[in-house]
Amino acid sequence: MAAARTCTSAAGPIEPADVAGSDSAREAVVGTAVERRNTLARSLYAAGHHTTFQHAHFLFLLEDVSRQLVWSFLHAHPFANSEQVSQRFVAVDAAAVHIPELPAAAASAYRATVALQHAAYRKLVAALAPVAEAELLRRFPGWRRRRTRLARQSERKAQEVARAVLPVATHTALYHTISCLTLFRYRRLCDQFDAPEETRALVGAMVAEALAHDPDLAVVLEDPIPLEATPEHEIFTQSCVGAAQSASFRTEFDAALGGLSSRLLGSGGDNVANVAAAVRAVFGVPAANLNNEEAVRLCLDPARNPLLGEDLNLTTLSKLGRCLHHAHYTFAKKLSHAADSQDQRHRMTPAARPLLTALVGSDPDIVLPRMIALAGGEALQIFNEAVARAWEGASAVLREGGSREAALYLLPNSLAVRFVESSDLLNLHHKHKLRLCYNAQEEIWQACLDEARQIAAREPAIGRWLLPPCAVRQLAGRTPFCPEGDRFCGVPVWRLQPEQYHRIV
Repeated sequence: MAAARTCTSAAGPIEPADVAGSDSAREAVVGTAVERRNTLARSLYAAGHHTTFQHAHFLFLLEDVSRQLVWSFLHAHPFANSEQVSQRFVAVDAAAVHIPELPAAAASAYRATVALQHAAYRKLVAALAPVAEAELLRRFPGWRRRRTRLARQSERKAQEVARAVLPVATHTALYHTISCLTLFRYRRLCDQFDAPEETRALVGAMVAEALAHDPDLAVVLEDPIPLEATPEHEIFTQSCVGAAQSASFRTEFDAALGGLSSRLLGSGGDNVANVAAAVRAVFGVPAANLNNEEAVRLCLDPARNPLLGEDLNLTTLSKLGRCLHHAHYTFAKKLSHAADSQDQRHRMTPAARPLLTALVGSDPDIVLPRMIALAGGEALQIFNEAVARAWEGASAVLREGGSREAALYLLPNSLAVRFVESSDLLNLHHKHKLRLCYNAQEEIWQACLDEARQIAAREPAIGRWLLPPCAVRQLAGRTPFCPEGDRFCGVPVWRLQPEQYHRIV
């Protein structure tokens, strides 16, 4: 409220202490300063003047929340920042799993399925470790003399892939920072697919902590919208959404992908011309003196725009960088649940992600990890059996009276997620710079490579500059070219052309 009153204050900024009121004043009757403040808060809230509520932030430390909840709710919007425990680098404890409220028989089926999934995870780590070791030795032959490091890195690469069989019920822990406004939104829409019960409980705990810190937040808190009143629930329960339509959709979507992880559906008109026009507007230069390709190069060639080689992402503050907002791209994508959980961390490349409650059928629908396909044999058998048991377990939970929400928790990290994602060039360039690195998760790396190649084929003046961090730094004159230090992937990617990029681990 101090921020709100500052907007119309002729005397300068209003301090929070000026509007806080004393403890005794909180119980004062209507007409006091506190009541006037609360009336103003309710008025601003109802009118949509919400920027004032974004000055207050909360940092929550969340534990024992499922990765399904994080994917479906906490990271399904752009207004949050999180740092969470990685399944790529940390072995997963069999006890670290969300167990929903279930009837006895359904609970037994649920726990039995989780136990089988974790047993498969351990077997798969052991089966994939030799494959990972062989791939690592191709990059780092000298590691033959460093057996401890080789063994540890091989295990990490194996467990990164083996997590594909773990259930999305697996727990994680994270630091999660949101504004006061986002907390209000959480409260209002916490009761929605695909994890309503767990989400309600988490958001209830977050709101309780916030109110303990500042009881006055209750002045504008609204009750949650019931699940039954959400448009998704109405469409799901009253329309023709069902198993047959879902199967047809998957077939149609996958055929349109043409074997890609990410297919370019369309772009925002003439992207090259739009970016070039923005550059000319920045400098006040006519087209006769600065053609389209050269104008784009001023933005995207690190040799001409060395800000691209900076450690910080400075494009949103740079006048040249902001020219990239005027090129747009839309992709149809298919990633595993685990890889999409990485993809959605890029808040400024938003996507319309699926309602799993409506789309998941009775048959396995997964993305096969490349390393498992390469390994074949025992590893592939372990994976296929684990996937089949996950779907069987989910069906058993439903048969025994469990909810669809509970059954979804048993589906594996390899569950296929199909969605449509869009981005402007500024944020897509930043994403590709991070995810075309050979240290990025392999599946999201492949999706970004698919995107960069398609843009290069359609708009070479732009696509040629969608590069991994080492190549950007080399062109910008930054050394060392690789910014990862002792995490160097072992491949001098800056010497390669995108058509030469290839990796398994």
